[in-house]
Amino acid sequence: MLFAVVDIETTGGYASANCITEIAIVVHDGKEVVDYYETLINPHQPIPFFIQKLTGINDEMVATAPSFGDVAGKIYEMLEDKVFVAHNVNFDYSFVKHQLDLAGYELYARKLCTVRYARKVLPGMNGYSLGKLTAQLGINHGVAHRAGGDALATADLLKILVEKDTEGAMAQMLKLKNGEHYLPPNVKMEQVAALPETPGVYYFYNAAGKIIYVGKAVNIKQRVKSHFSNNKITRQKQDFLKDTRSISYKKCGTELMAHILESAEIRRIWPVHNRSQKGYLPQFGLVLYEDRQGFQRFAIEKLKATIKPVFKFNTLIEGQNLLKELIRDYELCNRLCNLSSGCACEQHVLVDEYNTRVGRALKKLQQMLPTFALIDEGREQEEMSCILVKEGIFVGMGYLPHSPVDVLTFDHLETVIEPLQDNDFIRNLVFRYAADNPDKCIELS
Repeated sequence: MLFAVVDIETTGGYASANCITEIAIVVHDGKEVVDYYETLINPHQPIPFFIQKLTGINDEMVATAPSFGDVAGKIYEMLEDKVFVAHNVNFDYSFVKHQLDLAGYELYARKLCTVRYARKVLPGMNGYSLGKLTAQLGINHGVAHRAGGDALATADLLKILVEKDTEGAMAQMLKLKNGEHYLPPNVKMEQVAALPETPGVYYFYNAAGKIIYVGKAVNIKQRVKSHFSNNKITRQKQDFLKDTRSISYKKCGTELMAHILESAEIRRIWPVHNRSQKGYLPQFGLVLYEDRQGFQRFAIEKLKATIKPVFKFNTLIEGQNLLKELIRDYELCNRLCNLSSGCACEQHVLVDEYNTRVGRALKKLQQMLPTFALIDEGREQEEMSCILVKEGIFVGMGYLPHSPVDVLTFDHLETVIEPLQDNDFIRNLVFRYAADNPDKCIELS
């Protein structure tokens, strides 16, 4: 078996918008170097100042260097039919494959990450960066952050790992169905293998133990693996792979509960790599008050802690449309509903008569705000799940032992569920599911 140990220097952190400035390839048989290639590459774009400081490669040095396309044939020849090896292999592979694709060469190679390999063969080391490993193992690193020095140091590291690999760790890692070569370098395969194949929510953590992504799944294991089953060249994907260090999960009884928990957790934690649902909370409310003449009046107000609305909306337009519907159906006054001025309805209608109309409109709103529980499958056979709604507001969800549904009460269910933040996104999910599954709904007083 031959290995192509690769290291590159680049103009940035992701392949879709950046280029290679230097590449070194060490062909190795696991015992010694068989071939070697190194060259600067003209990226045809400026090298950022901080990268010049890090690598020592500047625009003048690459000005007369070959373009990647000029050396693509040589690079492909050295990589073809070999195991692609690098320290954090997905980064180097994403750049090299992308540049080869642009030059008309299709590279499909097995990958081996020496970060992951070292963690298996040399557990308990004081850090697994290339610099820390070479210092601990007495490897001559040469010039750090240059392709040649890093590639040769990685090749020496590979030789040591092969010698100490007495339990076949490499053979297991190189199995095509293993999927380990897709994982971020610091995520343990054991964590992924231990994930359940059930509905639930999963969490990705960074090196500091902070949650950076929350996701939902019908099958947690399958969904987590899908995050790493490709090597996209975008900045978002590369940052995601770089930041992810560990994974945890929470099982849910149903897909709906996983959807709800994901939404609640995103708003609670605000993970950096989640894009959707942030800030999606009701902003306006319909309030009811009495004016000096005794008329009951509706008004739309921006939500505040001191306001107790009878209905909530995400947008002002949504609230105005509902209020216009109430005005039309119950013959309410535009001015007394604070939608326009110039109307003198209060001069032509008795207070009690008008307030009766408002009362009917309020009753209609209350009918739109039911109190009920959704009873469904639990996480285990001996339990059932409960999603609780009070007067149209999502209260929370939880699990309880199997019980006859006709003995369930709101007060009891409120003690067993986990309170969660209400929002329109969750409410719409629950109401839609309830409409499609009326047999799972229990109306509660």
